Amino acid sequence: MLKYIEEFGKHIAIAGFRKTKIKDIEEFFKIIRKEKKLAHVEIQLFDAKSVATWQHLYFAALNALTAFKNEENISKSLAMETMVYASAQRQIRKAMKLLGINSDSSEMAVLIIGEKPETVKSALSMVSKHINAQHDDTVLELSEEKAAIIQGKFGILDVELKTVMKKDGLEKALTDLVIERMALLATQR
Repeated sequence: MLKYIEEFGKHIAIAGFRKTKIKDIEEFFKIIRKEKKLAHVEIQLFDAKSVATWQHLYFAALNALTAFKNEENISKSLAMETMVYASAQRQIRKAMKLLGINSDSSEMAVLIIGEKPETVKSALSMVSKHINAQHDDTVLELSEEKAAIIQGKFGILDVELKTVMKKDGLEKALTDLVIERMALLATQR
């Protein structure tokens, strides 16, 4: 999925990958950091099992872009700021533990932000090549098992979820509650 955010003049790509196997995570990140500089994009990787649909990452990117625009960012990089917002955590270490990838991650979500659509697409191809996994955006969708994981990680109570579900289904209700947690982070400055 590729979207243009006119207000910031940025293009955002969000993609999912299944059956990821990264043996040397440090070496993998070294390669990604080097290549993203060449492409002039920001890249962040998430454990897809903790991502509440593509909207979760889209709103994390919007919040991160807004934080940088208003000079209210927590981290020094836009990519890390998206992790902070996606996790609804103020501490980077907690954010990485909650949503970051590790050598056990088998499903991955990729968020890429750049000024030109062709550089964003090129960066996505590069990441795809290094992940050496099957591109599959269905890993971003919610299952009951994944919903339970997300509910626990974000501290969403059953009563909260049931209240929101009265008007919406599980996927929309849970996604909305995660986005609400991210919005609360922005108000805690």
